Amino acid sequence: MSADIETRIDQLESIHAIKNLKHTYMAYCDSGYPPVKLGPLFTEEAIWTNAEFGHHAGRAAIEEFFGGVSAQIVFAAHLAMNFIINVDGDKATGKWRLLMPCTFMEDGKKISRWILGDYDEFYERRNGKWLFSKIDFVVNFNVPSLESWAGSEAVREA
Repeated sequence: MSADIETRIDQLESIHAIKNLKHTYMAYCDSGYPPVKLGPLFTEEAIWTNAEFGHHAGRAAIEEFFGGVSAQIVFAAHLAMNFIINVDGDKATGKWRLLMPCTFMEDGKKISRWILGDYDEFYERRNGKWLFSKIDFVVNFNVPSLESWAGSEAVREA
């Protein structure tokens, strides 16, 4: 097999692995943001950043963030789409769009909200496994729903 074909196959397999990484991340977020499951998806020195939810540097800080956010976002359905992934050896970049119906706790009351946002992401392959090295999430809007689904949510057991 020529080096060109090997490179192309590696890129395709890497894109597939990165898509699985992203979808695993979103599935865990939709299952209550468990830090013990989300943390290993990141490099030790990774960054997760957002103007509204804060800047979290290092896997431990990211895990701490996820451990607390579940008290604020008590239900979420992360719908990721429109991905663009570029692979260059053991590093890659990705862009995603997010539409997320969710339930926030606000003043002790459940409020149905819609979030639209975009992700700029950086990935690194370490020991053959793709991990997040940076997630930069921008919220385009975060608005209450006109009709509430709060209280009617059903979540599949993990």
